[in-house]
Amino acid sequence: MENSTTLTLPAAPKATSQQLKSIFSGSVGNLVEWYDWYVYAAFSLYFAKAFFPQGDLTAQLLNTAAVFAIGFLMRPIGGWLMGVYADRKGRKAALLLSVLLMCFGSLIIALTPGYATLGVAAPALLVVARLLQGLSVGGEYGTSATYLSEMAGKERRGFFASFQYVTLISGQLLALGVLILLQNVLSTEQLESWGWRIPFLIGAACAVAALWLRRNMEETESFTKARDQQPKEGVLRTLMRHPKAVFTVIGLTLGGSLAFYTYTTYMQKYLVNTVGLSKSEGTLISAASLFLFMLLQPIMGALSDRIGRRPLLVGFGLLGTLCTVPILTLLQSVTSLWGAFALIMFALVIVSGYTSVNAVVKAELFPAEIRAIGVGLPYALTQSVAGGTVEYVALWFKSIGNETGFFWYITAGIACSLLVYVCMRDTRDHSLIDCD
Repeated sequence: MENSTTLTLPAAPKATSQQLKSIFSGSVGNLVEWYDWYVYAAFSLYFAKAFFPQGDLTAQLLNTAAVFAIGFLMRPIGGWLMGVYADRKGRKAALLLSVLLMCFGSLIIALTPGYATLGVAAPALLVVARLLQGLSVGGEYGTSATYLSEMAGKERRGFFASFQYVTLISGQLLALGVLILLQNVLSTEQLESWGWRIPFLIGAACAVAALWLRRNMEETESFTKARDQQPKEGVLRTLMRHPKAVFTVIGLTLGGSLAFYTYTTYMQKYLVNTVGLSKSEGTLISAASLFLFMLLQPIMGALSDRIGRRPLLVGFGLLGTLCTVPILTLLQSVTSLWGAFALIMFALVIVSGYTSVNAVVKAELFPAEIRAIGVGLPYALTQSVAGGTVEYVALWFKSIGNETGFFWYITAGIACSLLVYVCMRDTRDHSLIDCD
């Protein structure tokens, strides 16, 4: 007995070290990818003149396709293609390919000459770049969620998997930070002439660093065991043998996506256009609330390891259904920055019940042979329909003079997801990862 104890004690620090290394290597690429995704939106005001000259219909159509169609259309395609690749060739291989696509996309944007030099070829190359980045982002979610969940031990799986949203929010904050820095260092003329290329070069360089880190990752044991048991039929056909899990992913993602995009991506515009704050005030509140929201993720993820995933999801669904209309209504009449910040933080605390655990819950629903595509494809489809249209729907309700209708629209989506949360089993106690 004494010899057995002596032999097993040194193994604990090694396991912890490997888990921490896996978290860092598996999630750092996620940060880079979301940084590149948000940088495009943040700096589009400055490079629009370079790629899309005013009055050129072809260029304007290409611009529309690049920003809207490709941005959200390619994510489900990326979730499908990269999910199949991850389930066939391995999580590590897919994560390497994902960050490589993002690197190429950023380099194309950074190095492509403007319309004055290349003509229509310039916006066409921008479309190609966004195709690559859309595929990358679409495939990153399912693969990284699968990798982090499989690498973590059962006792701390929720904590480890929560770092996916930590890095997602970090990417958004980093893009915002680079924008603020360059706005203070360069003039508007310099930013429009050449300064807008800097953040894309930074993104490409960071992608190379992420590629190097991921090159040294270990493959998950779950995939290694399942590799020799790959289904003979197509992956999609195998996925359809798990309809309950697929519709569970769709259902639990619906309300979460609506709430997440409302209080993060759209909120800055809401604070300016509806609340009446200045752009700088809206940016400050958004950045501060996002930072604290990021810190909440591992705390809530660790809590899910203690009490289960389902209580957090039900808490989000119940509070989101009851509080969305009051929060957004009160924001309309808020008179102080601290009041606006407090209301948004209250909303984000509620939303963290979803964001902190949604990745691990989805991974725990599927067997190893279809886990990456099972997580990535239905999630990306729901994001495209729900999350990707939040801003459009919000502005449409505002344009017809019925902004309160948007509040009830978000509430209805969260209520639908609440029904899923109430009916589903707690995946912490019924995880298919534990069956690998």
